[in-house]
Amino acid sequence: MNPFKIFARTLFSKENIDKSKLMSIYDIKINALNGKPIVLSKFKGKYILFVNVASKCAFTPQYKDLQKLHEEYKDKLVIIGVPCNQFGKQEPENAKAIENFCEINYGVTFLISEKVKVKGSNMHPLYKWLTIKNKNGISNTLVKWNFQKYLVNDKGQLINSFSSITKPTSSRIKKYLE
Repeated sequence: MNPFKIFARTLFSKENIDKSKLMSIYDIKINALNGKPIVLSKFKGKYILFVNVASKCAFTPQYKDLQKLHEEYKDKLVIIGVPCNQFGKQEPENAKAIENFCEINYGVTFLISEKVKVKGSNMHPLYKWLTIKNKNGISNTLVKWNFQKYLVNDKGQLINSFSSITKPTSSRIKKYLE
């Protein structure tokens, strides 16, 4: 059998997962750009939108809509931008430069994490949880490009992922928040 078909069948299988053995999103450790821990458990009761971001991408203007979404739903939604340099080397900057870019160009006030890997053998634990069904209990996905989005509900469960072309203010995302 074709190795790709075996991989795809395994990746997208519908087999049942023992949800009692799943890791909680709230147990994952990730730092902010300033190096201080982002304590995800502080966000219990709120939705969390994780977005792998980059400053030199055609989708970079989505920062503006992410900020708009942050302001509109700040009582029920936390947005966490996660810089990544794995797609076209479109986030080559260091933490201070990323922070300055976001603030000066888009007035970003939502959380930005440290720069991480969102795919491959050195994938950050957050993205392992977001993309691997036997960790999140919902689905397997692949991060295909910058500004792919993952929405977690107010109970810490993965709801859905959205491609880069889905705008942050899209009804596809907002319907979960209303």
